[in-house]
Amino acid sequence: MSEADIGLFALRLFLATLLVGHALQKTIGWFRGMGLNKTAEVFESWGFHPGRFQVGLAATCELLGATLLATGLLTRVGCATVIGTMIVAAAPNTVNGLWAHLGGCEVPVTYAAIAACLAFTGPGSISIDNAADLPDAGALGAVAAIVIGVLAAVPSLLNRRRALRIHPSRSARPVEERD
Repeated sequence: MSEADIGLFALRLFLATLLVGHALQKTIGWFRGMGLNKTAEVFESWGFHPGRFQVGLAATCELLGATLLATGLLTRVGCATVIGTMIVAAAPNTVNGLWAHLGGCEVPVTYAAIAACLAFTGPGSISIDNAADLPDAGALGAVAAIVIGVLAAVPSLLNRRRALRIHPSRSARPVEERD
């Protein structure tokens, strides 16, 4: 076991912990979150309908990605799940730019980037993938995980786009322009 393996394990656990926290904020209101009903209202204002279903889907994907990354089981599937989920999570705030302190999409972009990097590095030796000697498709597998993650986000983004055309949302404008 190398220092890199320990670093990859720590990074996987760190990202997984943050993803679990986000899921718990959305669903049960832990860590100063809004809980399911209020988060569903926010999701609907962002164009994600029906809100409760979309919150459940987002939380499930965050928990699945977190579990796969934390354990190092099917790591690239976990990376693809996180990438797709975070692309969708970034969408409502892209009008505000990147930086979180300006209402931007910095946090989901960072989580997706970490997942993409983990897709390339693999989980390291402290993982179920390694212990079970699961096949590694190398760089091709990493690229596939990223592409699958991006493609998985498309249906939610298209549905959101359609919903915002039908019922324009205040969230579709930059922070400075909102009441």
